[in-house]
Amino acid sequence: MSRSWERKVRKNMSHLNKQQKKQGKGGSVLGAERKDRFVGRNYMAPVLLLIFVALYSVVMWNDPKFEATTMFWVTIALYIGLAALFFFRKPYLTIGKDYVQTRRLTGDKRIQASGIKQIAVQKGIVMITPVKGASWSFTRLINRYPTGEMAEKMKEFAAKHNIPFSEKE
Repeated sequence: MSRSWERKVRKNMSHLNKQQKKQGKGGSVLGAERKDRFVGRNYMAPVLLLIFVALYSVVMWNDPKFEATTMFWVTIALYIGLAALFFFRKPYLTIGKDYVQTRRLTGDKRIQASGIKQIAVQKGIVMITPVKGASWSFTRLINRYPTGEMAEKMKEFAAKHNIPFSEKE
């Protein structure tokens, strides 16, 4: 089968899976890739940005020479917009057949199973250590991830791909 045909088949399968999921039947098309996706919520960055905006406003308003120019209001609006962007852009972890994918500040990042050095799990924290680069940590406290479910799936993923897995209480 040619690659373009495979892409068409994959696209149609994903479309059919989405339709069946909307109908409540679940994705049951054979050959479709099963992915587990865990979504969190980012509260810390928006709150810190809003605190920064409030402090910036207070400092500027207390200056006797201050005039509220258009640039001041644009700056305030852009910081509030950035806080909204961080709030509505949910962080996630996707566990595929032979890869792990997440969203970072610079975009979506993917690590193949061969590129993972170790997976460590503690209560409220799941940490993935790649062979190259910084560790990925997913916490219940900061990003509201369902770390219990994530730990179970990561344990299965590690066993399937012979990745060292450590679990601490």
